[in-house]
Amino acid sequence: MLANTDPAAQGVAPAGTVVMGLYCYPIKSCAGTALDEAAFDARGIRHDRELLVIDAATGRFLTQRELPRMALIRPRIADGELLATAPGMPPLAAPIEREGATREVAIWRDRCPAVDQGADAARWFSDFLRHACRLVRMAEDYVRRVDPAYATSGSDQVGFADGYPALLLSEESLADLNGRLAAPLPMDRFRPNIVVAGGGVPYAEDRLARVRIGAVVFHVVKACARCAITTTDQATAERGKEPLATLATYRRVERGVLFGQNLIHAGPGLIRRGDRVEILAHR
Repeated sequence: MLANTDPAAQGVAPAGTVVMGLYCYPIKSCAGTALDEAAFDARGIRHDRELLVIDAATGRFLTQRELPRMALIRPRIADGELLATAPGMPPLAAPIEREGATREVAIWRDRCPAVDQGADAARWFSDFLRHACRLVRMAEDYVRRVDPAYATSGSDQVGFADGYPALLLSEESLADLNGRLAAPLPMDRFRPNIVVAGGGVPYAEDRLARVRIGAVVFHVVKACARCAITTTDQATAERGKEPLATLATYRRVERGVLFGQNLIHAGPGLIRRGDRVEILAHR
């Protein structure tokens, strides 16, 4: 049984919830970028998890789970170019290749055609991560479907995110967790796309089924099971035991420790910091 997950039972409805933060992660498992506004396209926030680091030999995706140093890479996409920095490395500036020969890459159970981003990018990432790797971009015409058990339409798709186009988390939920920890943790440990606040109740997002933010309707489809990335300090790449050790005491279910909610958007559109979260349906 999850604790503190039912706002209705506590007599509070999160009607005053607003967007406090928006985040995009141009390269899966590397550092994120704070946004004032986020444009959603077919796969999610534009440029979110657009690029993927893979093992050079196997083509399998790599993340902070295996390579915590990925947290220290700060990428940005601007004017069709990838810009990246990392401690002790010269800045990388490389055009994003959208066309060309594709190779099959593996991300979880999916096999996706992807365009290699070239030798310069591969060398830069391999040098910093101390692992032979390549950087790739999903083929333009490929559709990676979300899990059909949670899809809301036949067109639901995702880029290189783990499984869903966006992740929602509330400041109240993080505050509740931090109240149980010896030392508080920042929001970046959980790598959300949309951070909200104002509902007044922790874990109110667990009770949402459908919301409208700005011009976009979102289906709240599945609680996020958290992994070792949450135990990685995003500023130093050092690993610890928290927050998983504490979350496991009150947020554990059969499939893991849950914190945050995965979203599927109903169509393209723009959302902004400060937008009100209109609740269309509860679970």
